[in-house]
This record gives sequence, C-alpha cells and structure tokens, in this order.
Amino acid sequence: MPDKNIKSDEFAGARAALANHGVIGYPTEAVFGLGCAPYDEIAVRKLLAMKQRAADKGLILIAADYSQLLSYVDDSKIPQDKRFAVFSQWPGPVTLVLPARPDVPRFLRGDHDTIAVRVTAFEPARQLCKALGTALVSSSANVQGGQALTSAEQLEQVFGDQVDWIMPVAVGSNTQPSRILNPLTGDILRP
Repeated sequence: MPDKNIKSDEFAGARAALANHGVIGYPTEAVFGLGCAPYDEIAVRKLLAMKQRAADKGLILIAADYSQLLSYVDDSKIPQDKRFAVFSQWPGPVTLVLPARPDVPRFLRGDHDTIAVRVTAFEPARQLCKALGTALVSSSANVQGGQALTSAEQLEQVFGDQVDWIMPVAVGSNTQPSRILNPLTGDILRP
C-alpha cells in the first residue's frame, strides 16, 4: 500500500533517474547527499567519479527501514547479544558498520567485509527511500575533501547537469554529519 504522505508523481523524476543509471541529490540530516541505486554499478561509478572518490573506501547506504538493507547486511552475522546495540540506534542520524553479505559488490563495500548503513529518521530522505522502494547510496555532496554542500542551489552550482534529479527540500537541523560506529566492536569511526 502506498504511503499517504507521498504524492504519486512527486518522485517520478527520481524514479526515472534511477532507471537510467542516474545520480540524484537529496537532503539528509545535516548536508545534501548524492545518491543512486546501490545495485547499479554504472551509477555508483558515476557518483564516485563526480566526487573524485576512490572505490576502495566503500559507501554508505541509507534506508527508510531495516528491511531495505537486508540485501546488503548479513543479518545472520549480528549476534543476538549485539542486536540491541544495533537496532536501538535507529531510526536516527547514526551510521552503523555491519557485516556485508558475501554477494555485496566491492564497488559498494570497498576493501571491507562490512558495509556502512543507516535507517534515517529524516523524513524527506525516508519518504524518498519509501517512494523508490530501495535503499540509496548516500554520500555527502562534495568533491572528495571539499566542503559538503547544504542546499539544492549549491548542489546545482557545483555539479550542474551531472546530477539527474534534485529534491528541493532543506537539509535537517543537525550540524554534524552522522556518527559512524561499529556496534559489534564498539569502534567509533566518526564521532
């Protein structure tokens, strides 16, 4: 059943972009993100080239709910005694590093056997993932090492027609990018 909050045509441009190996721009909790379909290697490589980012680092996926991440996270490798540490973080602005399924391609996970994922509580991004029916690659909208962009206007100025669709909504009120932690080891990768 479609979500009542989503207008049927509101995300038609995003759906078309994803169907054509496109990169989209959308607001996250703190900055604008560049994203694409995680299963689309052509789109992921395009996004990496735009950001001048090495593929070996891996990428973050965001989702509306945990079920959208099950194609990427090896849920069977999350021990029972660690499940609360995982699921109590979501939805929210916390990215977790979890075991990747064996079939997750290197272009998503980089040189790791884990994958960074977030179930977002930021409603515009949540609605986008719901409308598209998929998790999305979520990387800050900037060239590697540069200042992250915080508006649709900035995104358009910097990346122009390299971005196939932009969601014209303001970013959230967080002043810092999402925390990144590994709840299985306790390691904090970004405070």
